[in-house]
Parts: sequence; structure tokens; C-alpha cells
Amino acid sequence: MTTTGVPRSVSAAERRARLGRRHALAPGHGAPDPVAAARAVVALHSTDPASTVLSALARTPGATPADVERALYEDRDLIRVLAMRRTLFAVPHDLAATAFVAAGDTVAVQQRRILHQLLVASGVTDDPGLWVARAERALLAAIAAVGEATAPELAAADPLLATRVTLEPGKKYETTQSVASRLLTTLSAEGRVLRGRQVGGWAAPQFRWTTPAHWRELGPAPATAEAAATLARRWLHAYGPARPADLQWWAGWTVARTKAALAALDTVDVVLEDGAPGVLLADDADEVAPPDPWVALLPALDPTAMGWRHRDPFLGPHREQVYDRNGNAGPTVWVDGRVVGGWVQRADGEVAVELLDDVGRAAADAVAERAAALTAQLADVRLTVRARGWTAVEKRLRA
Repeated sequence: MTTTGVPRSVSAAERRARLGRRHALAPGHGAPDPVAAARAVVALHSTDPASTVLSALARTPGATPADVERALYEDRDLIRVLAMRRTLFAVPHDLAATAFVAAGDTVAVQQRRILHQLLVASGVTDDPGLWVARAERALLAAIAAVGEATAPELAAADPLLATRVTLEPGKKYETTQSVASRLLTTLSAEGRVLRGRQVGGWAAPQFRWTTPAHWRELGPAPATAEAAATLARRWLHAYGPARPADLQWWAGWTVARTKAALAALDTVDVVLEDGAPGVLLADDADEVAPPDPWVALLPALDPTAMGWRHRDPFLGPHREQVYDRNGNAGPTVWVDGRVVGGWVQRADGEVAVELLDDVGRAAADAVAERAAALTAQLADVRLTVRARGWTAVEKRLRA
């Protein structure tokens, strides 16, 4: 529950100081390994697989892409989940079951309903519940037979799974998709199938699919209220202080679910830099001193850039320059908790930067050094824009 009284004010500067420390970006606060990097921000965005790796590397001094792949595919301490905001995340293993219960449950219901509607609209069946149950058994049996398989391989394993449904019928973007692909999305939100190793390297978009029994069991599912409170506490530790509406947006919750999750926690009221009410965990209410100066080049869809609905203390006037029209973050340049520019990987592999603010010589030199290091780290890997549009900065840098 929230402890009331005279709320203290939290400045934008303090929020930026918290970001540098909590998000493992400031000197002396980096994560020891990729799993700790994910834990620092609750979860790493994984809609674009390359962002998962680059986000972890930005927070883990000395780590390599192989270290992130080891955490994902060998140790399996990072698990990809379809949960918050119907978005794919890589979460520490101990948070996977919680994420499915606290945020994946509504996604699963929605995706199953959409699949049923597509089957009926495509003329496949008038009894989608029974039809999908048969298809589920076929898909899970096909995975069990081989351990891991791609969606096309599963579609080829059974005629039911190869059935095509029409997406956006009659519209400009009309296309078809296999039932295997649609069903995998639904079952992944339920935690019944998992994304395994990528096909084609750490920046590639295709995964092999598996089950928890073959990959790594997720442990017992917590009660819904407990799961929501756990997720809210983790988020508030990493992203607080913040408006409750920011948590609601990040988790993809309703107002009621957000209020219930926060009510289960011991929090204190604060006043944010713009006068808006916010909350902090009661055991995390002390003022935070700024860390040493820092810079970071964060990838598109990085959790720090996508952690709040209200981003003005960190973003300032640069929203239209480094986010696409749908609110998806492109690659961003950060100095001491502020977005000061954007970056792009050019066709020849060079990481090019555009600064939108005068950050001073020392910070500008540090950004240039970071860009050169990222160019070397990417080597022959070429990043592709996925799950978002080009930002204004990216367009200029690639011109």
C-alpha cells in the first residue's frame, strides 16, 4: 500500500542519476554478466533479436555476443517470453513464469481469439475450438519428436499445421500465414512453447521452437496477484520514480490491474519534476547521488528508451528525431541520462552518430570512441530495421 504524507519532490536530474545506476550504464555500475544486465532493466526487448544482444553488451563491460548467446542457448538463464504489451522480451529464468502469469495471460487470450476468428473467416472451420485443439496436439507432438523445429518445419509435419489463414483480407497488405506460425504465437504467450536458438546467427529473425520440457522448465506458476506484484516491484526498482500510468503502459495492464499490483507493495508518493504524482518503493525512497559521467550507444527498442510512456526527463525535445511514428525507439545516444542523439550502422559496417545537443568536447569524444568500439564489435554483422520504422536521424545518416 502507498504510504502518504508530504511527498518529496524528485528532480529530473535525480531520475537521470537513478537511470545511470539502475540500468547498469554508468561507470562502476555495469552488470557482471548478460543475465544481470537483463535483471537491471527487468527484461531485454527481443522483438529484434539483435537488440537483445546489443542491449546486454551495452551494460556488461567486456562481454561479447558469444556470452549473450551462451546465456540464451547453453545456460538458458535468459528465456524469451511473449508477455508485456504483447512484446517479446528476454527475461531472467526466475522471472519467466511470473511474466507469463502477470502479463502473458491476457496476450494468450487475445491471440487465441484472433486465431479462432482467422480460421472461421478463412473458411477453414466453423468449430475453431475443436479444430485448434487437434492442431495443438499435432504441433506439440511434432516438436516432441525432434526437440526443436522452425515454423516451416512444423508446418510441413502435418496438414493441419500447413493450413493457411488470410491476414488483412481485402486490404492492401493482404497475405496468408500458416496455422503453425499463428499457433506458435498463441502457445508462446501461454508458456507452452519457447523460442530456442536462432537460425543464422545472433542478428537473424528466425528461431527454432521447443518446449520447456526440452529446453528448461520454468518452475511453478505463481498466483496472478503475486505475479503482478512481483513484476511491479521489479519495474519500480528499475524505472521508479514514475507515474502509475508508466507501469500500466509498460506491462500492458488495465488501470485496475495496475492499481492492485501497486497496492500490494509498500510505496511512497513523490512529486515528479513536472509536478505530476509518482510513486517509489518505500525501501528505495532516499535521494540518489549522480554517478560519474557516462555515455552509451543503445540499440533500437532498448528497454531504457522504451521503459516509460512519459519520457520527457530523458528524451527532451528529440522524440521526433529518434522514435518512429508508432513510438518505437531507434538507436539512441545517451549522455548522463539524456538522449542527445542517434546512430546507425551504415552499409559498410561503420557506426555513424548524429548529436542533437552540444554535449561538450569530453562527452563528444567519448561518444566517438564508443561508436568506433561498436563498429569493431559488430564486425561483419549487419543490422536490419525490424518491428519498427526508420527514424529521422537514421534516414539522414544513411543518406
